[in-house]
Amino acid sequence: LGNGIGVNIEESFGLKKLFGQNVGAFILEMADGCAEGETVGHTTENGRMTRAGESVSLEDLRRIWEDRLEGVFPTRAGDAAPCQTFTSDKPTHRRTLPRIARPKALIPVFPGTNCEYDTASAFEKSGAEPTVMVINNLTAAGVAQSVERFAALLEGSQILFIPGGFSGGDEPDGSGKFITAFLRNPLLKEKVTELLEKRDGLVGGICNGFQALIKLGLVPDGRITGQTSVSPTLTFNTIGRHVSKMVYTKVVSNLSPWLMLTEPGQVIVTPASHGEGRFVADKEHLDRLFAAGQVATQYCDPDGRVSMDEEWNVNGSYRAVEGITSPDGRVLGKMAHVERRGNGVAINISGEQDMKVFEAGVKYFKD
Repeated sequence: LGNGIGVNIEESFGLKKLFGQNVGAFILEMADGCAEGETVGHTTENGRMTRAGESVSLEDLRRIWEDRLEGVFPTRAGDAAPCQTFTSDKPTHRRTLPRIARPKALIPVFPGTNCEYDTASAFEKSGAEPTVMVINNLTAAGVAQSVERFAALLEGSQILFIPGGFSGGDEPDGSGKFITAFLRNPLLKEKVTELLEKRDGLVGGICNGFQALIKLGLVPDGRITGQTSVSPTLTFNTIGRHVSKMVYTKVVSNLSPWLMLTEPGQVIVTPASHGEGRFVADKEHLDRLFAAGQVATQYCDPDGRVSMDEEWNVNGSYRAVEGITSPDGRVLGKMAHVERRGNGVAINISGEQDMKVFEAGVKYFKD
């Protein structure tokens, strides 16, 4: 149903065969003239399934399929409200320190992290030198050793990137708490501050990493400040459970060096997988973030219309916010997994899929 491609089923292809248990069989879309297998039918552009004069729209089939369990596992929490789109023309932050041909990226792995390989691969393909470091939390001594090693590695790195996953099994009352507690260590807080304020470095976080960055205050404040009762945060999706699907996101500000290879208004389709991805903030914070160009990306439909419809804004984020930055853009947090790209992945999904986040991060140090 996904791409809305209809089909005219051959009348000679019997109903028993069509609906029977053909264990191990595949239905494939092939070019004309292929002699393999048996022809079931031919694709059409009308979005309908037709056989022997009977026809049904794929949209009706989709509705029947999804609505059957809507009362048990809802896909929507309520009616969608209108959402205003926004674009910022703030200039991208540029580095003034000497160029670095092959910047080093430190990628910490906390208990539950599961995106470190994709993240390291993305950095390596982009020309960076990634270091994946596993945080040892089995004993107090192990944590202490991890703090010392992490500090040393960060001192020699230009980028800190916290990948996605389920840190501590997504701890109660908000995920990412172990990551936050680790980075609040006085030594590590000092090293992160030095990276940002003295070495003009970059910090990024996706999904679980975004949750940690926002709890630390690195977004939207640009430094480790912690949170107050009125700080922006990430909480449970409006449907109350995990969401895993491709989402369309619109770049609305390229203030961030991480987004210097995009243009405001550009739409990127990316995998999303999270249970606590809904961005919430009061009107004052939201207005301030938009005015400063710190809202980097918003959820939208394939045509770039920013939306509160849960078909597109999958977690119900306020004003459809998907990613935000620090005031100068050098810290970026976002929910959708731009690192999950590879040959042959999601090739049946229409739309641009490369936000070039990692390439931009590397280019920032080379220019």
